[in-house]
Amino acid sequence: MKKPLIILTGPTAVGKTQLSLSLARAVKGSIVSADSMQVYRGMDIGSAKIKPEEMEGIPHYLIDAIDPKEEFHVALFQKMAKNAMEEIYEAGRIPILAGGTGFYIQAVLYDIDFTEEKEDLSYRSSLESFAKEHGADALHGLLRQVDEGAAAEIHPNNIKRVIRGLEYHHLTGQKISEHNRQQRQKESPYAFCYFVLNDKREKLYQAIDLRVEQMMDKGLLEEVTALQTAGLSKDMVSMQGLGYKELLSYLEGTLTLKEAVYLIKRDTRHFAKRQLTWFRRERDVIWLDKQEFGYDNNKILDYMKQKMTEAGINLP
Repeated sequence: MKKPLIILTGPTAVGKTQLSLSLARAVKGSIVSADSMQVYRGMDIGSAKIKPEEMEGIPHYLIDAIDPKEEFHVALFQKMAKNAMEEIYEAGRIPILAGGTGFYIQAVLYDIDFTEEKEDLSYRSSLESFAKEHGADALHGLLRQVDEGAAAEIHPNNIKRVIRGLEYHHLTGQKISEHNRQQRQKESPYAFCYFVLNDKREKLYQAIDLRVEQMMDKGLLEEVTALQTAGLSKDMVSMQGLGYKELLSYLEGTLTLKEAVYLIKRDTRHFAKRQLTWFRRERDVIWLDKQEFGYDNNKILDYMKQKMTEAGINLP
């Protein structure tokens, strides 16, 4: 018997957090955050992190799990998520993988194997130097030359993953996009339902703009200032997050505050678009278009329960 796994994802600001709480109550579930930013301690406002008092007593994992000065990557996420899921199963509950980082979800769902990946530290160092000298776009152009598929999937600003793609090609002569495609063809070890919550583009973009304004009102600038004072800088993975790198540029004097806020809104909209592109490529996805349910979470939840029952997930 495969163990049950529920995935709830979708673009940023679509309303996953509230629905995940309702879902967890309905299925006796515990939530494992599949978010690359909420894992960091002290990065609360910019990551739209749920507060302990908002969790309604539902167990949450992989929130405030590591220091922002530490390295965090997909293989570490997979390990931590699987450990959390074992704990959830032992407690007689169902894990709900909730968040918007598609690659993290994929790594757990299909149990992607990261152990065989080799390294060439000198080559990696040369690429890091190239990126510093010529910029992220030039580095991304190198990846595009050897692996168009990977270049289409990886944003130029994600220098770490761009370098990993180039390093993989350098070591194996193969495309990392092809390797990832083969890994995705694996059968999942779980009895799962993979839900993607979505909304009309104009409503989603309005929600994003409003959320950024609310983050600023709640003290995002003060949060970034405190992180900078604590020694965090742009070259750290954690500070590449939306909202953080733009406000660091403001604090460094290279952007006005108005320009920084404009860029956060624009780049978050672009990010949401890329998230949707990723989810459309995934297999076995069940789309939850909010307008089709009259924006009624109870109706969405009833539909989700129906799909979970069809997938062989035993509900309480």
